[in-house]
Amino acid sequence: MKVKIAQIQLMVQENLEDSIRNIEQLANQIDNDVDFIMFPEMFACPYKTSNFPVYAEKQGEKIFRACSNLAKHTKKYLIAGSMPELDEGNIYNTSYVFDRNGELIAKHRKVHLFDIDVKNGQRFKESDTLSAGDKITVFDTEYGKCGLCICYDYRFPEMGRRMALAGAKMIFVPAAFNMTTGPAHWELMFRSQSLNNQVFSVGTSPARDEGYSYVAYGHSIVTNPWGEIVGQMDEKEGIQVTEIELDEVEEIREQLPLLRHRRSEIYHKMCTAQ
Repeated sequence: MKVKIAQIQLMVQENLEDSIRNIEQLANQIDNDVDFIMFPEMFACPYKTSNFPVYAEKQGEKIFRACSNLAKHTKKYLIAGSMPELDEGNIYNTSYVFDRNGELIAKHRKVHLFDIDVKNGQRFKESDTLSAGDKITVFDTEYGKCGLCICYDYRFPEMGRRMALAGAKMIFVPAAFNMTTGPAHWELMFRSQSLNNQVFSVGTSPARDEGYSYVAYGHSIVTNPWGEIVGQMDEKEGIQVTEIELDEVEEIREQLPLLRHRRSEIYHKMCTAQ
């Protein structure tokens, strides 16, 4: 079963109307035979903690409606990156997924907040303004089950494993690695999660803007169940279309049955000296 995925690695705009025009223009360049369109993390909000309360909208408001309409217009599944979501006084880093009719079919709130302080590198603290989600997200499509998480979530092996065990064969990860973590860990993370869970992983980043306080790494990527890179961009704005053969998931799981060979009954036991 062949699936075509279009990743839109865009320059993030400060004005919401400009963001909407940008996603519409880019999405309308995509061929009709593409099945999924994907945006980056915080694609319509410059990635800065103080911005999240300013740009936050309730589900169903302007950027949500624009994404729903875009999915309906293009007749494609849309993984709408992520955006600040306001709900009962809390703000979440939230990704929405729309089907070909523009209907909401999945929603993921970032579970692991990006609070880091790397020596001589990046410092960031999402928890200054964001609240954490509390669910792992898997959704149904005509191609089978897919997983969804956001950026820092995918660093945690349990996330990929739980989505794979729930039936996901593709895992979509809107992300915004920076110039400290990107060169060191971007490829490694996607390849290892794909390899260990025998899934396709699709990571979509904003384009790099050297003039902004948080500089995204770019390099949107697709990795296969063998842990190989099958598509990768550079740092510039653009669109990458990757065709994958989804049957590879079952073929590789049959040849190297990692998930079947799990010994979950012993993983809680600790080895002690005899």
